[in-house]
Amino acid sequence: MRSVVRSIARILVIPVVLGLAAAPSSAQAPAAASKQSEPKLDAAQRQDAQALVSAVDDVMAGKPAPSAISMKWEHQDFIKAQADKTYVPFTVSVDSATLKGKSIALYLRVVPSGATGAPAADDAKKDDAKKDESRPQYPFEDLYFFDIGTAGSTAATPAPAGAAAGAAGAAGSSESAGRAIVRRAFAVPPGNYDVYVAVKDRTAAGASGGGQASGGAQAAEGAAAAEQQPAAAIGVLKQPLSVKAFPPDEFTTSSIIMANKVDVLQAPVANERQADNPYTFGQMRIEPSVDHTFSKKGDLNIVFWIYGATPDANTKKPDVSIDFKFYQKTADKEAYFNKTDPQLLNAQTLPPQFDLAAGHQLPGSLSVPLASFPEGEYRLEIEVQDKVANKKLTENVNFTVTAQ
Repeated sequence: MRSVVRSIARILVIPVVLGLAAAPSSAQAPAAASKQSEPKLDAAQRQDAQALVSAVDDVMAGKPAPSAISMKWEHQDFIKAQADKTYVPFTVSVDSATLKGKSIALYLRVVPSGATGAPAADDAKKDDAKKDESRPQYPFEDLYFFDIGTAGSTAATPAPAGAAAGAAGAAGSSESAGRAIVRRAFAVPPGNYDVYVAVKDRTAAGASGGGQASGGAQAAEGAAAAEQQPAAAIGVLKQPLSVKAFPPDEFTTSSIIMANKVDVLQAPVANERQADNPYTFGQMRIEPSVDHTFSKKGDLNIVFWIYGATPDANTKKPDVSIDFKFYQKTADKEAYFNKTDPQLLNAQTLPPQFDLAAGHQLPGSLSVPLASFPEGEYRLEIEVQDKVANKKLTENVNFTVTAQ
């Protein structure tokens, strides 16, 4: 037991200053990224976009969802953002067997729960400016073109030896055999929503693969050729979601993010790349675990944010302590396993410039080597105490430790 205590005591606490980088403006950046840089679509991309938008319109109108591409909603997290919004990074897995290639187009639409309807039938006849005005204004929608295995996604099978790794490992990881992991995010006010994720296989349709747009007659010929090809594979996933609220005065936390690893970047991700890196906050890049299963050879990493802490009248800093207690599950019961030393967030440990009034978010974090943990199921109890306001809250997360 002593060796377990010493092992757990070697905690790699993510520098608290990283919490400053995760201020609400950073958390909301992915939602704004597409609005800041909307590149003109080429002819093939426009066809892909129209096909995806139409597919979601049809599903909202009550038609069966196309299922040529099989998808599964894996997980989402809720993090406080600016303007009373909640930032929602999420993970979807795609059945690799339903894809003919790696190049995909993805359309994301978030609507109020139960919303139905579709754009007017004559939208295609209008110019771009009028079309934008006539389309419904959804709480969130965006369109992405990327290859599975690049930032924000990863192939579910190992890359060939010598293949370029790109940024895939930082943004996602293979969580189940035969499935590709895709991560994106949106920011909306709290409430009940239907989230639509539509994916089109850009390889399946041949000419829709995505060369640069060509003008005049060539573009028309490309469109005509596309009409003669077999229908491209499309899948639409509808996920009901209740987005958590973060009232200004409530002592609470964000989702507890369990991560395979947490990296510190040399510089923040550029705004135009933020959508591809939904779990990157300032210079902190998180690779979340989908199934909360970790190898004894690795570490258990925890990241979250604390909201509503009361600053001390003298120091102007919060005075918060965090206790992490581990319980091992056996059969139909559980037993206390161990705990870490309390993590203190106060005037002595926080950076001098930390200021809740300026919108800085208070981070909680933990990294524990799992070598001394027996294989099996565990519950981690996280107790957060606001010593100034004499408030306490408890969060619980379950995880599994395996040999490999």
